[in-house]
Amino acid sequence: MTYDITIDGKHYRLDLDQRDGRWGCRVDGREVEVDAVLARPNVLSLRIGNKAYEVKCERVGSDQHVWVGSARFAAEVRDPRSLRSRARAADEHGPRKLTAPMPGKVVRVLVSEGVEIDAGGGILVVEAMKMQNEVKSPKKGTVQKILVKEGAAVNAGDILAIVE
Repeated sequence: MTYDITIDGKHYRLDLDQRDGRWGCRVDGREVEVDAVLARPNVLSLRIGNKAYEVKCERVGSDQHVWVGSARFAAEVRDPRSLRSRARAADEHGPRKLTAPMPGKVVRVLVSEGVEIDAGGGILVVEAMKMQNEVKSPKKGTVQKILVKEGAAVNAGDILAIVE
């Protein structure tokens, strides 16, 4: 998995891959020895080389911040694979179709048709490979149509709902 990360205005390329049950990490092409454990929600315990860090993540409005000890950093994480879809989602005009990100099963419908929703508001939850993924509204608007029911099997790319 590859991510583009910006920390306090400085850009990094993070590559993660799993090898023999362990994760490998490269930052800007340089191998970094990292052990990470999710200590509690939004808190990571990291060991980088021989140093240990507690990293806390917080979202304030639309901004993401990372605390390392008492130092706070502005952070942004982008998945380059989804940039095209994000660019399309920025278009606020006309109805937007929400599609299944991967094959799975709809485990919860969070809103009903006709409900006003903010951008980023949860619409439904799809379970894939024992992970629950919330499908969010790409824009502020009204949920025009929910095209699936709880328990329905979906394929990647299936239209799940329409927000206008």
